[in-house]
Amino acid sequence: MAKKIFSHSRISAFEKCRLKYKFRYIDEIIPEVERTIESHLGSSVHKALEWLYSQIKQKKIPSVEEVIMVYSENWNEEYDDEITIVKKNFTKEDYFNKGVGFLINYYTENHPFNDNTIEVEKEILINLDETGEYKLRGFIDRLAYNSQTGEYEIHDYKTSGTFPTDEEIENDRQLALYAIAIKEIYGKEKGVRLIWHYLSFRKKIHSERTNEQLEKLRENTLKIAKDINSTTSFPPTKSSLCHWCEYKKICPAWGNNFEKQTKLGGFVKLDKKENGDKLDIFK
Repeated sequence: MAKKIFSHSRISAFEKCRLKYKFRYIDEIIPEVERTIESHLGSSVHKALEWLYSQIKQKKIPSVEEVIMVYSENWNEEYDDEITIVKKNFTKEDYFNKGVGFLINYYTENHPFNDNTIEVEKEILINLDETGEYKLRGFIDRLAYNSQTGEYEIHDYKTSGTFPTDEEIENDRQLALYAIAIKEIYGKEKGVRLIWHYLSFRKKIHSERTNEQLEKLRENTLKIAKDINSTTSFPPTKSSLCHWCEYKKICPAWGNNFEKQTKLGGFVKLDKKENGDKLDIFK
């Protein structure tokens, strides 16, 4: 029996616009997406924190200067002049310094890092159904075990300048799905706390889900996965999200087509041999 493996991003794409889902996951059209300074900042900060906790797991606590040095190396290694800066009143130095501030504040507020981190960038695989035919894969930024509360903690880092509402946190599917995986590993009776670090605001948001809530989430996610698997019609969904969609130039809802844009350049077919499944997994 062939397994059907999904990701949170894959399911979200289907919910928001079925045509976008078809372009990305069925037709495997990879657009030439503009790299933004915000995504570059987020990637560089995540890699610095991943390195920090990988050192801590080895019983080493790097200095804040070392963390900043790793951040700087990641920033410079992956930065190029093609990265888009939309806010013209800011420079790349402004964004770089913002990341430095994030890391200094985080380091100061969490030192000496005695929260018992178990793993960083932990890959998880969730069984959505009893037979294991439908699965969901993802990556946890950091997993810790709080010996005082007896809870496992799923930590997620956010570098965006937008702070979520209470409703958005309570309806967040991604970390809640990860909680299902942790309970599958350590026991359904174990408590799992979801923690978002909003670095721009120097705030941590905590949330929990009951076993009943998680089971309902699993059922709903399985239903969507089955819908995806059986869908043969992929109409576009026009919304405010279209403004940021990387497929707008080939979307018929906007009077465009793929063949025309292929001639102009900028869109390619995914080469599975080169890219494997990594492009299918977005956190």
